[in-house]
Parts: sequence; structure tokens; C-alpha cells
Amino acid sequence: MATGTYSYRNIWKVAYPILISLVMEQLIGLTDTAFMGRVGEVELGASAIAIIYYIVLFMIGFGFSIGAQIIIGRRNGEGNFRDTGKVFWNGLYFLLGLSGILILLSELFSPWMMQRLVSSEAIHVAALSYVRWRLPGMVFAFVTAMYRAFYVGTTQTKTLTLNSIVMVLSNIFFNWVLIFGHLGFPALGITGAAIGSSLAEFVSMIFFIIYTRVGCDRQKYGLDKPAKFELAELKSMMPTCIWTMIQHTISLSTWLIFFLYIEHVGERALAISNIARSSSGIIWVVLQAFSSTCSTLVSNIIGEGHQDKVMSLVKRILKISYGVVSLMILLFCLFPQAVARIYTDIPDIITASVPTMFIMSTSYLLHVGAQVFFLAISGTGSTKIAFRLEMASLAVYMAYCTVVIGWLKPDVAVCWTAEYVYGGVLLMFSWWYLRSGRWKNRSI
Repeated sequence: MATGTYSYRNIWKVAYPILISLVMEQLIGLTDTAFMGRVGEVELGASAIAIIYYIVLFMIGFGFSIGAQIIIGRRNGEGNFRDTGKVFWNGLYFLLGLSGILILLSELFSPWMMQRLVSSEAIHVAALSYVRWRLPGMVFAFVTAMYRAFYVGTTQTKTLTLNSIVMVLSNIFFNWVLIFGHLGFPALGITGAAIGSSLAEFVSMIFFIIYTRVGCDRQKYGLDKPAKFELAELKSMMPTCIWTMIQHTISLSTWLIFFLYIEHVGERALAISNIARSSSGIIWVVLQAFSSTCSTLVSNIIGEGHQDKVMSLVKRILKISYGVVSLMILLFCLFPQAVARIYTDIPDIITASVPTMFIMSTSYLLHVGAQVFFLAISGTGSTKIAFRLEMASLAVYMAYCTVVIGWLKPDVAVCWTAEYVYGGVLLMFSWWYLRSGRWKNRSI
């Protein structure tokens, strides 16, 4: 890729492997939800709470890896290739320690938290069973997150496609065996879904380790042998990583709070929302592929010394994003029941989910601009500013959820209008900061 030039074709070369990998990863959540929708309504609702609970904890480490990815992108753009390896190794050591701490804390406090946050005893028991068997897989997930940060940051994104295909096929197989009890195994239900997903994370980690040994120029990037842990290197990473870490954690925590509000509206509302959440993920991964590409290319182009071309790059990515996502929104609005049938075969829930599906899908008309602008800001290294912008947006979002969902307890479709609020506010804040030019000349 020529220095400083990022045509639509070059953008697509980086974006499409990320897109394929994210679609494959989304299929893991899709298969969990689809299988639970055929086990029972309680399991379908409980998996919504449990999966988001796990994702909140996972986002602590994943947010750190996003910060590391930004630094790796800057070093790659500067031509300091072996420094990308130093970032990778020190980030990996940090995440391994963090995963052990999170697993221990979850085992100690999850039963207490679930009992107080979830009103339905049946959902509480099922969700806790999932969490206990899903958390050990966090070790593998964090290792995979650092490998992903390295390959995205160095724009070697093709490997993500292969890894994700292997991971999703493993998850489907393990879920089929463990949830329903095939090949001589007992039918474990929601517990089987948790174990299956953890095993799929393990397979994904092994794939990255093997691929890096045989398909990557390890010497060029300093991956030929494990680097020593350097506290000074980790400290230099933290001003960038700490804000993406906190931001992603808090952002997903509000998503968990949203579903807890929904759970208090009723088990049927929770089941419908789980379908909408899983369906939303299909559009979300497409948007995240382009916004993640935006963050990586912005970081690389600044490292190459072409910050004057950042805004034209962002505009190109924005056009591609709106083109692809708008087509998906149209399909979701035209065929909502067909989408809902992917997740459940319960007729009443399929019919009741249609208004919520419409609200969810059309909210992406705001989310596209919000996410592309927001990830562009992160790509400039202004992660502290990005954190502040998101916190302001989430404050408005949570106030809306508290009043509309917590107090009024309206129809579930009305509850989902909170997505309009969050997307609109983040779009406004991110556009204003990017246009201000205050991100220029920031070093990381």
C-alpha cells in the first residue's frame, strides 16, 4: 500500500477481512441465542443477561487491546516494526494477569450480584450457570484479542478471516454436542453453551499461535521470541490504553443496565430484546469493521506523516459504511420476521419482535456516523478525549433509560428508542471534535 494513499480499494482491502472475521465472531453469539431459543423462553432471556455480563468483563481486556492496536498502528506507520512486537508482548503479559484477577473476582461476587440484579429466580439460576462456565474461556479470549490487535494494527487483516471461520465452526460443533447432548454427551442446556464457547475461544487462540509461527515474519516484528516484561514499556502504553479500556467497559456496562431494566419489564420483553440484540449484532459487526479500519488507517497515516489527509480518509470510509449499512437496514425493515426466525421458533415472540426490530435497525442511520467519527478520534491517539465524549453520551443515554424504561415501563419497542438517543448524541459530539482539529500533532 503506497505511503499516504488510501483509496476506496485500499480501504476495502483492510476492511473486508475484519468484516468477515467480525461476522464469523457474531455467529458465535447468534448460534448461542438460536440454540437457546429452541431450549426455552427462560434460557433465551437468561442468555441475554449472561452473555452481556460476560462481554462487560471481556471488554476490560478488549478495550486495553484496542489501545494497543492504536499504538501498534502508529509504530507500523512510522516503520518501527520491532517496536510493534514490544507492544504486543507487554500487552499480552498484562492481559494474562488481568484475566486471572477477573475470573477470581467473578467467582467470588457473581452469585451475589446476580441474585440482587435479576428479579426472576429462574433467569438468575440459568444466567449464573452460564457465567460460571464461560469465564474460564476469558484467558483464551484475551490472548486472541492481543493477536487481533497486532494483525489489525499492522494491516495484516487476512488472517482474521481464517481464524474466525475456525472459531465459529468450533463453536457450532461444541454447542450442538453439549447443549442438546449428542455423540454420547449429556444435554447440558445453557451450561453447554458456555462450555462450547469457551472451547471455541481455546481453538481460536491455538490457531493464532500456529499461524504466527508459520505465516508471519516474526523476526521483522519482534515476535520470534518472547520479549522480557518491561514495566517502562507498559507504563508508556497506559496513557493510550487506559482510556480505551475504561471506555469500552463502561459502554458495555450501560448495555447490561439496559437489559436489567428490560428484565424488570418482563420475561417476554427480555426474550424479544435478546432477539433484537442478536439481530443488531449483524449490522453492528459491519459497522465495526469499517470504523475499526478507520481507526487503524488514521493511526497509520498519521505515523507516515500525512495528518493532512485524515479528514479525506474519514469521509471515504463514511461513504462506504453508509452504503453497506443502509442496504442491511432496508432488508431488516422489509423482512423482520424472517430475521427473528433465525433466533427462535416461538410464534408469539416472532410476531411481537417486529416493532422492536424496526426501531433497532433504523437507529443505525445515526450509529454509522457516530462510530466512524468516534473511532477516527481514537485513531488519532486522542483516547482520553474519546473517553470523555462517550461518557457524556452515555450519561444522556442512561438518564433516558432510567426515565423511560425504569420508571414508565413502556412497550419493549419504545424502550429501544434509547438507541436513537445514544447514536444521535455521540454523532454530534464526535463530529464537533473531529472538525475542530484539536487532535492534530498528538504524539503517542
